[in-house]
Amino acid sequence: MSDHESKKVPGLLMVVSAPSGAGKTSVCRRVMELFPDIHFSISVTTREPRPGEVEGKDYHFVSIEKFREMIARDEFVEWVENYGHFYGTSKVTMDHFLERGCDLLLDIEPRGAREIKKHYARAALVFILPPSLAELRKRLANRGESFEVLERRLNASLSEIREATWYDYVVVNEKLEDAVERFRAVYLAEKSRTERCAEKIELFLT
Repeated sequence: MSDHESKKVPGLLMVVSAPSGAGKTSVCRRVMELFPDIHFSISVTTREPRPGEVEGKDYHFVSIEKFREMIARDEFVEWVENYGHFYGTSKVTMDHFLERGCDLLLDIEPRGAREIKKHYARAALVFILPPSLAELRKRLANRGESFEVLERRLNASLSEIREATWYDYVVVNEKLEDAVERFRAVYLAEKSRTERCAEKIELFLT
């Protein structure tokens, strides 16, 4: 390889977390519309598909036996069990995209984000917050669930929000367009980091 031959810059990994009711899905969907080259990192799960979910688009749906085999082969960068169902992030799939220079967006809860950060130190972690506790309660209440379920979801959301302090960025989702613009700014800033532009700088110095 010659000194001036282009070297592949690893893709950018954006890890996104949020409590239920923060509007994370809407923000991520809009950001991916703005940047079609960002790939969504699809998790593996043992739960059944929900109405409208598509294999290979929303999740990779596998049996519990298959999931356990993947654990034994150390194929996950992180995995968890929630309410009897397993969820995991494939290390092989992520590395495949990142090593090719593709940017990845990973939607994951805080405990999984901690594991991701251990393995991918340059990942950018973004936490999406609702504008207030009152608004969070309102959004959760609009789902029409029982009071007991509402309180359980609210307590779980508050527990997750306590984790926001160690994330790299926080985006408050009061108005969707504003939240999308802030997330867009984070993505562009990360893409403009000096180490990502080293090759372009070197062209002026050689």
